[in-house]
Amino acid sequence: MRKIVRAAALATLLCLAVPATFAKTPAAPTKVGQGMMVIVFKDGHRQSFNLADVARVEFPSTAAEAADAATTTAAPAHFLGKWEVGDGNGSNFYITLEDKGNAMRSIGDVHGKWVYVDGEARITWDDGAEDAIRKVGSRYQKFAYSSGMFFTGTPNNVANARNTTPHPI
Repeated sequence: MRKIVRAAALATLLCLAVPATFAKTPAAPTKVGQGMMVIVFKDGHRQSFNLADVARVEFPSTAAEAADAATTTAAPAHFLGKWEVGDGNGSNFYITLEDKGNAMRSIGDVHGKWVYVDGEARITWDDGAEDAIRKVGSRYQKFAYSSGMFFTGTPNNVANARNTTPHPI
């Protein structure tokens, strides 16, 4: 999944940096509604993004920034901060999501990495576990997955999640 996110970020940067006169016209264009952006990859497949979901598009000025941009996805500010989440057994712990994709879990003081994918925060912990923070209705929930499971599979548990810091840290 990270490879797809990296490829999408890199493709976005490349497509926006190249003048439209040099872009290839796809053989069979699909209809795209107003407020949408379409990225056409080298292999010809296309991916659409709703511009309302895009917080910003960044163009790195240095090689180090370009490498960093290829490994992280710009996340909405409302995901940054310290989240109080349930453990699935009636107790709570904290997940801190930082800019640049770093994450910390208060249970066991475990470090991890997180990315913003499909409107949710996906966290992969150094111990192999995975968590997702998703908006469900007007609230957020934490979905826990054991090592080796996919974020779209059946979670081990689902619990409430609340960002305790209303502004990014």
